[in-house]
Amino acid sequence: MNWRFINTGFNTGTYNMAFDLYLSKICRPDDAFFRLYQWKPYCISLGMNQSYDSINLNKTRQDDIDIVKRPTGGRAVLHAEELTYSVVIPIVEKSSPRKIYHEINAALASGLKIYDNSLSIIEQENSQPDFRELYKNKSSDVCFAVPAKSELKFNDKKLVGSAQHKFGNIILQHGSILCGDFHKKISDYLNISDEDRKVIVNLLNKTADLQTITGKIVDYELLCNSLVESFESHFKIKFDNTSYVDFSFTENELNYS
Repeated sequence: MNWRFINTGFNTGTYNMAFDLYLSKICRPDDAFFRLYQWKPYCISLGMNQSYDSINLNKTRQDDIDIVKRPTGGRAVLHAEELTYSVVIPIVEKSSPRKIYHEINAALASGLKIYDNSLSIIEQENSQPDFRELYKNKSSDVCFAVPAKSELKFNDKKLVGSAQHKFGNIILQHGSILCGDFHKKISDYLNISDEDRKVIVNLLNKTADLQTITGKIVDYELLCNSLVESFESHFKIKFDNTSYVDFSFTENELNYS
């Protein structure tokens, strides 16, 4: 398997989702991609089956908050003070989407522990909530409300949220590593009752972020390097960035929504 690492820095929601889809499109049976990126402006991403009606679009325009739909499931995420990752990888023999999900989260956990010793107690969630029941409640409009199995938590507080989609034999998995607490403001942009807003605020107070845990401003360069190191160690690979890959987009490919 030829693994390639890409750091695309800050981009719009449309660009970021289009890039993930593009990697899924060009991924060959012997390719795998690990990408890190951030969002400018801040952006709310909706799950692929979630309606734009759940968002107060006037409020997002007023506050210069971007809106985009993800090609993966789940609910709304406010991408702000975070480092986002994506992995695009084919399903090979003795593998499965569930195993890939677990292994990627394990590699992320190792990278966070390399980044700062105070993160040594990070662990993976070992139970799976009944999301069909949860999604019946309006307070489930946010993705960080409840950790899914294998997602990362610190002192039982969700730190990394992930989502996955299968395109034929190719897996796209991406997710948010919370670095600050701005994500909690998502309740300000939802079309919900005051009662549901209070529930969501209480749920999001059960999330963790790197700055709060470490007590230090996040060093994004060090964080990226730590994750690269952990992926190479966990998957027993060396990133190959010498091979040519065309990362240029056509206009149509960037018109993702």
